[in-house]
Amino acid sequence: MSPASSDPSSPVAAPAEGLSIREYRTGDLASLISMNNKAVPAVNDLSAEELVDQIAQARTCLVAAEGEALLGFLLCYAEKMDYDSRNYLWLNERLDRFFYTDRICVDEDQRGRRIGEKLYQALFAKFETEAVPFCCEVNTRPANPGSLRFHKRLGFEEIGEAEMGDKAVVYLKR
Repeated sequence: MSPASSDPSSPVAAPAEGLSIREYRTGDLASLISMNNKAVPAVNDLSAEELVDQIAQARTCLVAAEGEALLGFLLCYAEKMDYDSRNYLWLNERLDRFFYTDRICVDEDQRGRRIGEKLYQALFAKFETEAVPFCCEVNTRPANPGSLRFHKRLGFEEIGEAEMGDKAVVYLKR
């Protein structure tokens, strides 16, 4: 998961006041691929085709925008989908129902504006009547302490861990 807030020692950008959260549109693809791949290794790199396929399978892909500028996105799956991510499969084996944030990514120049928080608030609101937990994973190797702090601040709690060769993750649920 991409860190949703910047390093505490860096300057904080202005709050996201003119921000809108909306569903993904086809014309968003180039900006989202660029944003995603600049955030590696916090998220896996993707080709345009891979992201299009993931969005097609997802329950929702929310985009944060300010006018025409895209500032971040969140990709979320429901349980029991045909998605072969190791992290998604780990959750599917242990939980009957859930929404899984596969990735949340905020443009590196926009971090510190609570854009990630706004994306999650929109996700929580979108599915509030379904009474289903929200889950995600955060890398512990390579470490992503900013993302872990961010998710814990939003009420996520640890439910498990996994080692995956050169990577390790902690699973979180809210």
